[in-house]
Amino acid sequence: MSMTPNPDIMQAVERLDYRVTVGDVAAQAGLEVAVAEQGLLALASQVSGHLQVAESGDVVYLFPPEFRSILRNKYFRLQLKEWWEKIWRVLFYLIRISFGILLIASIVLVFLTILLITLSLSAATNSDNDSDSGISMPSVGFGPDIWWIFYPDYSSRRAAYRPDSGGERSSLNFLEAIFSFLFGDGNPNADLEDRRWRAIATTIRNQKGAVVAEQLAPYLDDVGQGYAREYEEYMLPVLTRFNGRPEVSPEGGLVYHFPELQTSAIEQRLQPLSAYLRELPWRFSQASGGQITLAIGLGTLNLIGAIALGNLLAGGVVAAQMGGLVAFVQTIFWVLLGYGSAFLAIPLLRYFWIQWRNRKVERRNQARQDRAVFLNEADQDLQKKMLYAQQFAGETIVDADNLAYTTEQDLIEQEVEQTDKIDAEWQRRLEQG
Repeated sequence: MSMTPNPDIMQAVERLDYRVTVGDVAAQAGLEVAVAEQGLLALASQVSGHLQVAESGDVVYLFPPEFRSILRNKYFRLQLKEWWEKIWRVLFYLIRISFGILLIASIVLVFLTILLITLSLSAATNSDNDSDSGISMPSVGFGPDIWWIFYPDYSSRRAAYRPDSGGERSSLNFLEAIFSFLFGDGNPNADLEDRRWRAIATTIRNQKGAVVAEQLAPYLDDVGQGYAREYEEYMLPVLTRFNGRPEVSPEGGLVYHFPELQTSAIEQRLQPLSAYLRELPWRFSQASGGQITLAIGLGTLNLIGAIALGNLLAGGVVAAQMGGLVAFVQTIFWVLLGYGSAFLAIPLLRYFWIQWRNRKVERRNQARQDRAVFLNEADQDLQKKMLYAQQFAGETIVDADNLAYTTEQDLIEQEVEQTDKIDAEWQRRLEQG
């Protein structure tokens, strides 16, 4: 097979110690049974894995521990992907810190330009107090506080913006904190679907492959009301994903049986599991309170400086006469002003968006929690359904003692071993009888 190996399947194989069944991988990775089976067959063919067939007909896949090295040596595309992931980590880090660098560069450029214009106007005024040069000092209109950066006690004022030495700590440096303040730190529930299907598969396995819908409802959305909920239509994606089939109890209730998840290469223990699927709330930023305060302070300083600079550059006369850096800043002034405005506007809009998202997250969490409470307070009818489901519960462990065939050995050798095993079993029975 030429298909690219599925990373989720490779990770599942490693976690399960390289000997797996289709059900093991489907449960570990939360994949559809058909996808897990196809992926295991492809991976086994690509890395010279082995198949072990039990007397019951169940199949176990055995992989060499170094299968990733085999794949890397075999597939240039896989090597290219790994190289790109390493390069992208570096590139993305540079992108993250660039916003902090731009902020500092903008502040330096804005206030350096203001300083140059102020010194130039002051020199012109002192050289000829009686002449009218045609250039007058524009009124900034923000009061003397905007010039505090030029004061001798600047260092003591700047200390007010430093992150707090105690309390909340952040693992982010200053430049990373700027990016986090602007854009956040990504979707905290990016792996929600993976967590959902792993939880559902784990629940089924903990119940030995047979469940009722109410046991899976705390991990599902769109459970619905009325007809849809009564007839358990929300179970259809679960049945499709894990090759399940419904069974009807004598009272007319539905239970669900998943034969594929009842077979394992190792004995399954009860896995710890939360009572319901909980979405994580969106967080404004992983930056500390001190870092956020510093970012707001610098952003405000940058915006005020840009507005003040705009007043000084109004009309373009100053830039035309001074040239050089001032003329350059004149050409990019709207970029500086736009960046200064967006630096404060984007986090403000994102804050309100996060509040809206978190209200929806909380409602979904509450709905799933209510279904978990309903399960824990099961009434008599639900208890009867759960008791009936236990009739279909079971577990098949495929170990070395009940193999009928394996690709690890020559077929003739296996037939001889199987014959010897049968003869030994008959001899044991004769001796006992």
